[in-house]
Parts: sequence; C-alpha cells; structure tokens
Amino acid sequence: MKKTLSYILSGVISAILGAGIMYVLILYVPFGKEESQEVTNKVIRDVTVTDSGISEGIENVYDSVVVVENFQKSQLAGIGSGFIYSDEGYIMTNHHVVEDASELKVILMNGETLEATLVGSDEYADIAVIQIDKKYATSVAKIGSSEKTKLGDTVFTIGSPMSADYYGTVTRGILSGKNRMVEVSVSSSSNDWIMNVMQTDAAINPGNSGGPLCNVNGEVIGINSMKIVQSEIEGIGFAIPIEDAMEYANKIVNKEEIKRAYLGISMADISTPSYYLKREGITLDKSVTSGVIVLEATSNGPSAKAGIQKGDVIVKIGDVEVSNVAELRYYLYKHEPNETVDITVIRGTESKVFKVTLGESN
Repeated sequence: MKKTLSYILSGVISAILGAGIMYVLILYVPFGKEESQEVTNKVIRDVTVTDSGISEGIENVYDSVVVVENFQKSQLAGIGSGFIYSDEGYIMTNHHVVEDASELKVILMNGETLEATLVGSDEYADIAVIQIDKKYATSVAKIGSSEKTKLGDTVFTIGSPMSADYYGTVTRGILSGKNRMVEVSVSSSSNDWIMNVMQTDAAINPGNSGGPLCNVNGEVIGINSMKIVQSEIEGIGFAIPIEDAMEYANKIVNKEEIKRAYLGISMADISTPSYYLKREGITLDKSVTSGVIVLEATSNGPSAKAGIQKGDVIVKIGDVEVSNVAELRYYLYKHEPNETVDITVIRGTESKVFKVTLGESN
C-alpha cells in the first residue's frame, strides 16, 4: 500500500566519541519514497589537540634555568635568563645579556646566588657562554631540534620577565613561524644585521632574553633573543634556533676564533639623507634606488684592491641581490675569509663587476 504522506525520519542520531573518532548514524527517508529507506553511515574523524605531558616537560628543564645578572661598576645594570646545558657548569645565554659586564651572577631555581665567569660571546650571533662551578650543575637541559618542529607545535619558555622577582615564570604558545629573516641593530643605531629566527606567540618580555624555548618534552629548541615591542603589536617573539646557538657555543667553549669575511669598506643604506652624502662628496644618480653606498674603501683593503671606489653602490654579492647594509653583511658573512666573490656595483649609471678576495675581520 502506498503511503500518501511524505515524511522525513531523522529519529535516530547517535554519536559515540572514543579514541578521537566520532561515529554519526543518520537515517534519512527522502520525500516521495514508498516502503524503501536509505540508510547512510558517515564516519567523521575528530582531531583533538591535547597538552598532556607539558607539565612533565616543564619539570624536565625547569631546574636548569637560571637568572643572569649583569653588574657594571658594582651596580645591577640588567638581567636576563639562561640555562645550564653542560655538566661542566656551562650556561648559554645572549650576548646582549652579558655585554659590558664587570661582574656576572646567576640565581638558581632554588634561590641560591652564584658567581659566574664569562667564557666568551659573539655579538652577531647574540650567543654567550658563562660558567659556574660544575658542582652546581645538578640539572642539565636536554638539547632538542628546531628542524624537527612544525608550525603550530606547542612550545613554552621559562625565564625572568621584568625582574628577578618573577624568575621561573613559564609562558606557553605555539611555533608561529620558522626561518624568519629579522633585521636588528648590532653595531649602530640603525638595523645593520639580519638574524634567522623562529617566531612564537609565547609571551617574551625583558628578562626572558637568553632563556630556553622548549618543545612539550622540555627539550631546548631555541634561545629567546628579542621581541617586537611596539605597543600595537602583541604575540610576536623570536628565538635563535638551537642548532645555530650550539654551533657558536661550541666554538666559544673550544676557544675557536670566530672568523668573518671583510670587505674593507665603510657603508650606508641608500636611504641616507642626500645632504649627508653631499657632505661626503657623494652624489647618486636618481635611477639608483636600492643598494649599499660605499662611503669609503679602505686603502689597500680587499675592495680597494679590486677596484671598488667611494660612491659606488653595491647591489649584489655573488648571485644574491642586496638592498641594504643588513642584507649585505648577512650574505657577506656566509663567505669565508680569503674567498673570492663577485661584487656588483652601480657607478654613476653603469653596472660593474669586481672580483674581491675577502679579508678577515679583526
């Protein structure tokens, strides 16, 4: 017998949630059908993010973290963070945390204050190694891998934001970016260097510098180094990948001289005011809108020997185009002293290529 009334039956919907999978049973009877019913089974995978184990990860690294105090002329000049990474008592932190210190002290997580000595540091890598008596190195951080991390991974940091009063503060976030090329100021008031860093939204404040950025297992994957601090920007912090940091830390501990290539020029960005350039006797053609201005080529230096002159604008090193001093220095330091590289310049309106045998910086 035909049914004269069309209807929808959706009387049974059962959802069973287990092991991260949701099973949904939908019974559906379309309009105009007689006795037949179509039953459709759908399986929806429910992806769940859990933080189980993060507290254990924090415990794994917590006691290896220290406060680093920078004293100058017997006065506390600044604080940062660091972590013990060797049972010999070596502590890794940032160069800018220990810069110009006449005395260094560290505060352990148990509140004990110890004298520390500077082993060495590198301002461009922003890495420093200090040391305490190894008998206090009872908790050593485990070094992880930044290369194995993925965007969105949960990360956390431990440090001393603002002051030593808040030492041991834990903040959590995600890995927001990798291989960020960030311009920073090293040897001048303007940006003159580029750092390859990881980005996170974990809260990083003054005093966190030098502290560890960790994965959920408590393995160190980076070292907090800087933060964009404009008031309108939130949740953007940076960390040096642990592989880069360890490379420099090992050289420092092993007393290896960190050698960098040298062009033998003083330089300025193309944005340098024209009145200053004119005072230096330099006039640029209006067609030149990008590059690095050679303010002076040191007599008998690598660039001068190759033929580069004052007023030339460097636009390329090797096959890489450069638009400012930070980029030029970054790519220059990828070359070794005594290596010969092509330097492309604009002289007037003409492009010239010079083969420069790089020197070694002091």
